[in-house]
Amino acid sequence: MFDPRGLIDVVLVLVVVLAMAPFFGRYLGQVFTDRPAFGDRIWNPIEHQLFRLLGTNPRHSMRFKEYTIALLVTSAAIVLWIFALMVLQSSLPWNPNGIPGMSWDLALHTASSFTTNTDFTHFVAESQLSLGGAILGLQIALFLSAGTGLAVVVAFIRGFTRQDGTLGNFYVDLVRAVTRVLLPIAILGAVVLVAMGLPQTFTSSVTAYPMTGGAQTIYLGPVASWTSIEMLGTNGGGWYAANAANQLANPTVLSMLFQTGLMLLIPFSLPFMFGQMVRKPSEANPYIATILIVFLIALGLFMYFQYLGDPALGSIPGLTISGNYPVGQQALGTLPETSFFQISSIYANVGAQEMALGSITPGAQMVTFFGMFTQSTPGGVGTGFGVLLVFSLVAVFIGGLMVGRTPEYLGKRVGKDQMRWSAFLLISHPAAILVPVVVVFVAGLSIPALGAIGPNLQVNAHQFSILLYEFTSESANNGSAMGPINDNTVFFNLVGSAVMLVGRFFPMIAMLAIGSLFSGEEPIPASAGTLQTNSFTFTLYLTLLLIIISGLLFLPVLALGPLSQVGG
Repeated sequence: MFDPRGLIDVVLVLVVVLAMAPFFGRYLGQVFTDRPAFGDRIWNPIEHQLFRLLGTNPRHSMRFKEYTIALLVTSAAIVLWIFALMVLQSSLPWNPNGIPGMSWDLALHTASSFTTNTDFTHFVAESQLSLGGAILGLQIALFLSAGTGLAVVVAFIRGFTRQDGTLGNFYVDLVRAVTRVLLPIAILGAVVLVAMGLPQTFTSSVTAYPMTGGAQTIYLGPVASWTSIEMLGTNGGGWYAANAANQLANPTVLSMLFQTGLMLLIPFSLPFMFGQMVRKPSEANPYIATILIVFLIALGLFMYFQYLGDPALGSIPGLTISGNYPVGQQALGTLPETSFFQISSIYANVGAQEMALGSITPGAQMVTFFGMFTQSTPGGVGTGFGVLLVFSLVAVFIGGLMVGRTPEYLGKRVGKDQMRWSAFLLISHPAAILVPVVVVFVAGLSIPALGAIGPNLQVNAHQFSILLYEFTSESANNGSAMGPINDNTVFFNLVGSAVMLVGRFFPMIAMLAIGSLFSGEEPIPASAGTLQTNSFTFTLYLTLLLIIISGLLFLPVLALGPLSQVGG
């Protein structure tokens, strides 16, 4: 039931995050522009030793090719490390429950998932993941994948401030993202979560004996520290298979609201980091305004559709309707509080789940789809703002052509080469989603061995939405899932791995290429005809362009799924 008192909690969390974002964004700008920043006396000696260990000179600035190779080599090493741990975990220490190693295809999917900041799991964490595999493999990836996204957007932004064709040093950016940003906040967040009731222990499980008889295994572990970086780094892969719906990972409304704040802190701060890095703080305004407009509209629509319910849900096998809430939805807090968590998770590309997404109304499902289609309002750590910046470049380019002037942004000419890479970035997302969807529904109908959704591939709107959500979530590096689907198969593990890698690294390469093109340009002096991008008009223009482009790319496929179910 809708309780308006829950809106107070939503507003308080948003106010706190938005109050912190300008200061935290300024700090990020100082860190990534080598200006004096808080913690220099602590971190500088540590980072110096890390740079020596990595064999890199922090004063060496890389060009596009070198930065990209460093990014891909580092990511490939993470994939191989996690793959080995997952396959060999049965013979490795820290496995008190004797969990066997994963199959090669499941291990590949897991490695690809956690390296790409997706954290989409085709396994049951409690029974298929050892303590050692989680801590020595996946938890390390939670830091490095988020740090990689932050490093790439920082390099992208540097293109607007440089004229020598360089983007910075990937290894320096990655180290500083982890040491100066993710690690200290994650430690602080873990301490707070422990105080809120989340377990933090190296004991893998305990046995409880209920008064009704029998025995029950309760799985434990370093849940608080895992959850902290899971939310802060917009990762989303939960310690438990039930994710944030598990009471040990999210015991109270207060813990849910705190985790929501962690999810939004970095994405909401990146526009202000951008303003600091380009030394024009007012340029942050159109981006944070666009994010808030889309985010708040999405939150309002999600609550509206959930409150109304939908008679179409009554025809879905396995869903029992009780009032407006199908059984299967988590109701830890009020509708506004739970909706706030879920929309924050989807729109920040976290993927943590407090609700069973297969049981929310079709209208609410469309809202979640749109958040993954845009990937930028606010999107995940780093890459979300990078995609929003690409939308802005498209807006500037179209606006310049409309008034008959050479498009320019922050004193740099926006030409055809930048637009080619921008188009490549925007089109790669729907391609990574729609191609595998077509393969499953065309080839899967005639080749039962694919094991697409089960022994019988039922083509209806709800099943189509489930499958579309699977690949959309993987391509957007989101990691949430909508419903029951037999996706732990060789086909889904291999195709899912490819979708996640394409959805992650194609946009990253495009961002670095665009940044490199700008970095090699001489600045153009501003004139009377220069487009004022820090204005309300440009904010509205950018918001509408983002919505229209996303709608044109994805509205037809939505008509086959949730849109066809709206209103029963």
